[in-house]
Amino acid sequence: MAAKARELRAEGKDIIGLSLGEPDFNTPDFIKEAAIEAVNENYNSYTPVDGYVELKEAICTKFKRDNNIEYKPSQVVVSTGAKQSIANVMQVLLNPGDEVLLPCPYWVSYSAIATLCEATSVEIPSSIETNFKITPAQLEAAITPKTKLILFNSPNNPSGVIYTEAEYRALAEVLEKHPQIYIMSDEIYEHINYEIKPFSLAAIESLYDRTITVNGLAKAFAMTGWRIGYIGAPEWIAKACTKMQGQITSGTNCIAQRAAITAVLAPISKIQYMVDEFKTRRGIIIDLLKEIDGFNINVPDGAFYVFPDVSAFFGKTIQGVTINNASDFALFILEKANVATVTGDAFGAPNCIRISYAASELQIREAIKRIKEALS
Repeated sequence: MAAKARELRAEGKDIIGLSLGEPDFNTPDFIKEAAIEAVNENYNSYTPVDGYVELKEAICTKFKRDNNIEYKPSQVVVSTGAKQSIANVMQVLLNPGDEVLLPCPYWVSYSAIATLCEATSVEIPSSIETNFKITPAQLEAAITPKTKLILFNSPNNPSGVIYTEAEYRALAEVLEKHPQIYIMSDEIYEHINYEIKPFSLAAIESLYDRTITVNGLAKAFAMTGWRIGYIGAPEWIAKACTKMQGQITSGTNCIAQRAAITAVLAPISKIQYMVDEFKTRRGIIIDLLKEIDGFNINVPDGAFYVFPDVSAFFGKTIQGVTINNASDFALFILEKANVATVTGDAFGAPNCIRISYAASELQIREAIKRIKEALS
């Protein structure tokens, strides 16, 4: 979809991009100032593979402050983005034939990385009727002797839903019966939350020794291009990830790491203005989408996406185009309304499309107006 949008822009069409998972804010000044200071202090050498000790200590402080999880620096590995963190963990844990459970919807790279590890992805379906969450019964039914890993992502990309502490504890009761299963908790959107505060699975004592907590600075701190991700994990997994990373990228960028120390130690109030703006945009886009017949919408608890079910349009012909699935629908909107979104097929939710509201209010209003006109 991004490539198609670029093609249309090159043809001179005015495309509004609501497909990217990237904040439209600038990196906060206090973080940029820390980076400039690091440049002036001549940080320019190779960094330790697993990250500067000062950054790892800061991350441990953050985990205790925000998530009530105790990690030592030896349990933390800093990587070139949370995606590398996830890939490291999956590479060191998975063997050919292992099964990876993916509660749907899930971030697109989870299944791709599992495939690279020669593991098998097993989707656990959900729908807008269940608020895009799985149940303990579904989890139990999906587990087999080959199950090795399950990935949770809350706040979720693409749906924006947040599992409550009670919901996670109910799922934990199932996982407690299967000690061979590791748990990866992707918490990259944790600070972008509205009514519900996210809960960390590693804070459940019975799961701590087999849970890997993944986080980073891209989303909440508007630092996508700085490429800073990290894990907190059992020490043996952290050491294995360091070995893996040492043969691929080695240590993460020195300047970005020094700036990251300032970011992770900053009070959340320093970035609250971005969260408040996302919440305002969420209200705007939901109100506008509710005016379009055929869009079935839930209210996301966090992140900056809406994930409407558009299956009411399947089988219909609009402006001479037959809509068979979400991919057809997303392409129709791109070509007829000049608005780029993402098909839910990519996230294991074939009835939905993902719309990002990490865009200006003006762009959001114009984009939904175009979609409404194209469908009318």
